[in-house]
Amino acid sequence: MKRAVVVFSGGQDSTTCLIQALKDYDEVHCVTFDYGQRHRFEIEVAQKLSLSLGVTAHKVLNISLLNELAVSSLTRDNIPVPDFNESEASGLPSTFVPGRNILFLTFAAIYAYQVQAEAVITGVCETDFSGYPDCRDEFVKALNHAVSLGLAKDIRFETPLMWLDKSQTWALADYYGHLETIREQTLTCYYGIQGDGCGECAACHLRSKGLTHYLNNKDVVLSSLKKLTNLN
Repeated sequence: MKRAVVVFSGGQDSTTCLIQALKDYDEVHCVTFDYGQRHRFEIEVAQKLSLSLGVTAHKVLNISLLNELAVSSLTRDNIPVPDFNESEASGLPSTFVPGRNILFLTFAAIYAYQVQAEAVITGVCETDFSGYPDCRDEFVKALNHAVSLGLAKDIRFETPLMWLDKSQTWALADYYGHLETIREQTLTCYYGIQGDGCGECAACHLRSKGLTHYLNNKDVVLSSLKKLTNLN
């Protein structure tokens, strides 16, 4: 039996990964992390989404220690969330949570070890990202190697969206018949607003820009998606 663990926040990317994983694996587990995030509503969104998609194994892990160590606008109410113009200025954005994906992937791998899953799936992406160093392919591969050595078990980290832009991620959701699920039920907004979000933060801007491009160029985007993936 093929088993996978999906690092699941209830956002656009992780939900798209979950939808694909449910097609590719016999048994799928979701892991959502409570790290004291500013938009805590995402935990509730993730729980409802996983249930609606038919996932029966969903664990919420408390790693709130991260909140004490990682200073970010996503963990501190007194640090303003930048809009997309500010985020594109220069340097590491204030929305970067230091160590977040290091912990997420490590804990997810430990859980995968426990449930005898062969893969940990995460929606990180190097093509359309906010400059986060822990979303890079090089980082994921390096951590995967270290974790597999430490567990003495070959647990594979999968990154289905690594080389896709946001329009192609929308196309992937549409390919599986879940475009409206992603659009209406996921939470990507840095202010914790479900669906289309606030429209001002960097996450909402990237999401909206990708959707508009996809809807206006469906055939072209779907064709480019198929060239990058194993979709028929």
